[in-house]
Amino acid sequence: MKFLIFLLFFGMGFSGSLAQEISLEGKLVDAQTYKELPGAKLQIEKSFFETISDENGVFLFYSKDLPLGEQILSISLTDYKLLRIPVIIEKGINKDLGLILMQPVLADYASQISTISLSDAELDEDEAHIDNLAGLLQASRDVFLNAAAFDFSQTFFRPRGLDSEHGKVLINGIEMNKVYTGRSQWSAWGGLNDVQRNQVFSMGLSPSEVSFGGLAGTTNIIMRASKYAKGGKASIAAANRSYNGRLMASYGSGELNNGWAYAISASRRFANEAYVDGTLYDANAFFLSVEKTFNKKHSLNFTGFYTPNIRGKSSPNTEEVFELKGRKYNAYWGYQDDEIRNSRVREIKEPVLMLNHFWNFSEKVSINNNFAFQFGKMGNSRIDFGGTRRAEVNDQSGYIGGGTNPDPTYYQKLPSYYLRFADNANYEGAYLAQQDFKEDGQLDWQQLYNANNAAGYTVYALAEDRSDDLKFDLNSIISAKINDNIDLNGKLGFSYLNSHNFASIKDMLGGDTYLDVDFFAEGDRETSLENRAQSDLQNPNRSVSENEPYKYNFRFYASSAKAFGQLNFDYDRLDFYSAFIASQTSYQRDGLFQNGNYPDNSLGKSEQLSFTDFGGKIGANYKLTAKHLLGFNAAWFTKPPNLRNSFSNSRQNNEVVQGLKSEQIHNIDFNYRYRSPNIKARFSAYYTQIKDATEISFYYADGLSGLGRNSTTAFVQEVLSGIDKQHLGLEIGIEAQLTSAIKVKAAGAMGQFIYNNNPELYLTSDDFNEIVDYGTSYLKNYRIAGGPQRAAQIGFEYRDADYWFFATTANFFSHAFLDISPLTRTANFLNDSDGLPILSYDENVAEQLLKQEKFNDYILVNAIGGKSWLVKGKFIGFFISLNNIFDKLYKTGGFEQSRNANYRTLKQDQERETPIFAPKYWYGTGASYFAMVYLRF
Repeated sequence: MKFLIFLLFFGMGFSGSLAQEISLEGKLVDAQTYKELPGAKLQIEKSFFETISDENGVFLFYSKDLPLGEQILSISLTDYKLLRIPVIIEKGINKDLGLILMQPVLADYASQISTISLSDAELDEDEAHIDNLAGLLQASRDVFLNAAAFDFSQTFFRPRGLDSEHGKVLINGIEMNKVYTGRSQWSAWGGLNDVQRNQVFSMGLSPSEVSFGGLAGTTNIIMRASKYAKGGKASIAAANRSYNGRLMASYGSGELNNGWAYAISASRRFANEAYVDGTLYDANAFFLSVEKTFNKKHSLNFTGFYTPNIRGKSSPNTEEVFELKGRKYNAYWGYQDDEIRNSRVREIKEPVLMLNHFWNFSEKVSINNNFAFQFGKMGNSRIDFGGTRRAEVNDQSGYIGGGTNPDPTYYQKLPSYYLRFADNANYEGAYLAQQDFKEDGQLDWQQLYNANNAAGYTVYALAEDRSDDLKFDLNSIISAKINDNIDLNGKLGFSYLNSHNFASIKDMLGGDTYLDVDFFAEGDRETSLENRAQSDLQNPNRSVSENEPYKYNFRFYASSAKAFGQLNFDYDRLDFYSAFIASQTSYQRDGLFQNGNYPDNSLGKSEQLSFTDFGGKIGANYKLTAKHLLGFNAAWFTKPPNLRNSFSNSRQNNEVVQGLKSEQIHNIDFNYRYRSPNIKARFSAYYTQIKDATEISFYYADGLSGLGRNSTTAFVQEVLSGIDKQHLGLEIGIEAQLTSAIKVKAAGAMGQFIYNNNPELYLTSDDFNEIVDYGTSYLKNYRIAGGPQRAAQIGFEYRDADYWFFATTANFFSHAFLDISPLTRTANFLNDSDGLPILSYDENVAEQLLKQEKFNDYILVNAIGGKSWLVKGKFIGFFISLNNIFDKLYKTGGFEQSRNANYRTLKQDQERETPIFAPKYWYGTGASYFAMVYLRF
C-alpha cells in the first residue's frame, strides 16, 4: 500500500513536470516603510489570471496556462498608486520579481479623510437626500465619481438625480439602509473614516457579490479585523464647515501568529458654531473589530461601533430674510445666558453590533453568515408653543393658553407683513420690524422662560420627536466558482424592526409639567372639544413630565425576507452576468394612544401591509481591444414603498395610503471605457423610469376649497400617489497623465430629471373629518428638485517625487430648480372656497405664477494640497483643502411654500413688492477650508 501511494505521488509530480508549470511570484511592500502589504489585487492584463497577496505581501501565479511572452502585471491596492509592471513569461521558467515597492497615494488618503466632512455640512432628512455621496470617493477610483463626491457634493448634486434611498450601503454584507426612509446614514458615521476605507463599490446596477443593489450603486464596507493592514493612523484637523475641529486615531494589529486580529478607532468632531450661525456640532465615534481565525476554513469576526452625534440644524430662508441677514443667518437659535442655544437639534445615538462567520467550505465555495443588532434613538427637537391649562366656563370644559410662534422669521414679525396692503401700508411698523430683525432677529429664550413663569404653567417647551429603534438582521452569502469562467453569488436574508415613535419634552423651560392636549383642536356636533383635544382618550387631561411620551405614541413593526442570486460569466473578450431578487416585506402600525380626533382608528394595530417584489438584471462588457471596452446594464424590478410613505398620518391614526403599491423601476445604461497607460476615460448614457411612487408632505395651507366648513385653512397631510419619474442623461470622465508628475482631468454630467405623469393628490387633516380628494396634480414635465442637473469640471494635479502635491478644479453648475408645490397644480388652484371656479382666473397669469424657478448658473473653484515626510519609519504629513475660493453665492435648494393654495391668494401675494409666503432657500457654503496634520505608523 505504501509503495502504491509513493507511485501515485511520484506519478502526479512527473505528470506535472511534463506539463511544464510556470510560476510568477514576488512580494509587495510599502515604498517608504517597507511594511508588507496584504490584500492587493494582481492581474495579468488581457487574461483571466488574477490573485491576492497574502498576509506577508507575497503573491504567486502558478499554472501551465500562464500567457507567454511580454505581459503587463497590474497591481492595485487601496491607498496606493496603481502599478503596471512589464514582465516576460517564458515556458518552463519560474520567475521571482523580488520586492515590489508600492507608492502610497497621499492626496487620495488625505482627501478620503475629509470627504464626509465636506458632504455632511447641511445633511438633514428635511433638507437633502444626498447621504450616499459621502461614500463615493472612498469606494471608487472613477474620475466622474471622484468629482461627484469631492467637488460636486457641496452643491447637493446627486449622480443621475437619484436620492440616497436608491443606493445600497452594506457593512460586512449587512444592509444598513433605514427602513423608514430607505436612506443610509453616512453623515452619522463621519468619524469612522479610517476604518471604513476598505470598500467594494458597484456603480449603478452593475454586479455586486453581496446584493442585488440599487439604481445609485452598491457599497459594501468591509470592517473585518484581519483586512486592516498592520499599523496606526492619527490626525488632527481644523475647519470652518460642518465642524471646527476633529481628532481621530486608529490602529490595526494585522493577523497575529495565534490567529487573532483586532482593529480599533476613536474620533471626536466638534463646533460651538460651524459655518452657518448657531449650528453646533458634537460628535464622537468608537469602533472595535476582533477576529479569530481557527483554521483555513473558519474564522469569526466581531464588529461594533457607536457614533453618537448632535448637530444643530439650519433654517431655509426667504429672499426677504436673506436680504436682511445674509447667507449665514439661521432662525433656529438664540442666546441663553450668553451661550448659543439651537432649538432644532438632531441627535443620533445608535450602536451597531455585528457577528460574521467566514467559512471556506471548499477551494471553490465560501459561505459568509452574518448577524447584526442595531438599537438606540434618533431625535429632532423643536419649540412647542401650544401649552394650556384646563378651565371650566358655564359647566363647559375648555383650554386656555397657547403661545405665539417664537420663530423670529414668522411671517407676522417681518416687514413684509406690515406692507401687505398696498393701499394701507404700515410703513412705521415695517421700519420698526426691519430694525428689530436686523439688530437681533434670533430666538428669544429668556422670553419663553418669562412667559412660563408669568402664566404659572408651561406654555412653551422644548420638545423632541423621537424614534427608538430595535433592529436585527440575519443573512447568509455564498460565493462559488463553478468553473474557470463561471461564478455564482447568492444571498438569503431576513430583517426585523421594532420602532417606537413618540414626542417627549426635553426641557420645560422653567415650567413644571405640560398638559397633554391639542390647543388647536375644535369641537363639532359629534365630538366635544374636550374629547377631540385629547392626545390619549385613555388618559384624558394628562400632565406629562420631561422624557414622557406625549402628543403621539406608536410603534412600527417591519420585517423583510430577501433572496438574491447572480451568475457571472468571464471570458477573454466578454464577461456578462444575470441576477434576480425576490422579497417579502410587511409593515404594521400599533397605536399606543387613542387620539381624540380618531378615536376609532388610532389605538391598537393597523392592518398589516404586505408587499411581494421581484426583479432581474443583466449586463455585459465586451473588450474590443485591450484599450476599448463596451458595456451595458439593464434591469426591471419592483421596490416596496418606504415605511414613511405607507401611512398617511402615522402620528395620529392607522390610516393607510390609498392605492398603495410597490414602485416599478426600469433602467438601462450604456458605457464606453478607454484605458491606456496614460489616459483613462468613461462615457455613459442612462435611462431610468420610476413608477407608482408615493410622497407624503406636512404643512399649513390657506385657500383650500371643498372642506365643508367655513374655514379655508388647515394643517394638512398631502398624499401624492402614482408618481412617475424619468431620469436620463450622460456622464463623462477623462484623466490624462501628461508626465509622471502632471495629470489633467475633466468630468461632466448632463441630466434631465422630470415628473413623467400627472399623479393623484388628496389631503387628510384632523381639522376636517373626511379625505379631501383634489384629483390630478398636473406635474408632468416639471423638473425634479435636488441639486443641479448639469455639472462640469476641469482639473489639474501635480505630484512631486518628493511627496508633495497640489490640485485644483473649476466646477460649473446649472439647471438646478426650486421644488414645486403639487397642491397648487390641482383643481383647488382654480376654485374658490365654495368649490366654484374663480371668476377672475386668467390662464396667462396662472402660467407665470406656476412657472418653476430655475436657479442661476455658477462656478466654484476648489484646491487641495499637501506634503509628507518619512521620519524614523513613520509617515508624517499635512493636507489642506479650500472650497469655493472666490466666495461665490449660490442656492443649493429650496421649495415653494404651499400656504397660498389657490390662484387668488397666490396672485395677491406675488403682486406684493415683497411676498409674505415666498419660496424658502438654502444657500451654499462660502469660502471654506479644511486643514489636517496626520501620522501613519
